[in-house]
Amino acid sequence: MVRYAHEPRLGGYTMNRNQMKGAAKSVAGKVQQKFGELTGNKTQQAKGVAKQVQGKVQRGAGNVEEALDKANRKTH
Repeated sequence: MVRYAHEPRLGGYTMNRNQMKGAAKSVAGKVQQKFGELTGNKTQQAKGVAKQVQGKVQRGAGNVEEALDKANRKTH
C-alpha cells in the first residue's frame, strides 16, 4: 500500500482508508446511539449500535490490510 503525506495521522500512526472510515463510522454510531438514548428512540439506539459494529468490522479489515502490507514489505 502506498502512503501519502496528506493521509491522516493518529499519534504518529498513518491510518489506511478502511481504518479511517471504520473509526468515523464507529464515532457516528456512538453519537446516533446516545441521541437515541436521550430522546428515548429505541430505533435510533439500535441503528447506532449497528453502525458501531460496521465501523469496528471495517477498521478491523483495515488492520488486516495493514498487517498484510507490512508482512509483504518485510519479505521484499
